[in-house]
Amino acid sequence: MTRRTLEGTCKDLGVSEKNLARALNTLQNRGLIDGMLADWARALRLAGNRGAHFTGEPVSREDAENSLAFTEALLDHVYVLRKRFEKFRKQLDE
Repeated sequence: MTRRTLEGTCKDLGVSEKNLARALNTLQNRGLIDGMLADWARALRLAGNRGAHFTGEPVSREDAENSLAFTEALLDHVYVLRKRFEKFRKQLDE
């Protein structure tokens, strides 16, 4: 589920690469996510791979909870905090 959310976020932000790893790199290169968030996104992609593909590796409850928390934080940064900061900066300039 979190992997699919990453894919949808990339698409929503105008990144059309089919390969998620490349799409995440593009988000970072365009400045839409910074280094830390890019690291989170890459880790979420890897965790999502374990859930999406039968590898024999279990996905623990803790991994699932962390994946949800980091996905929510990433989305909050991309969609909420970025716009809020832009508005804040504009107000300071006035």
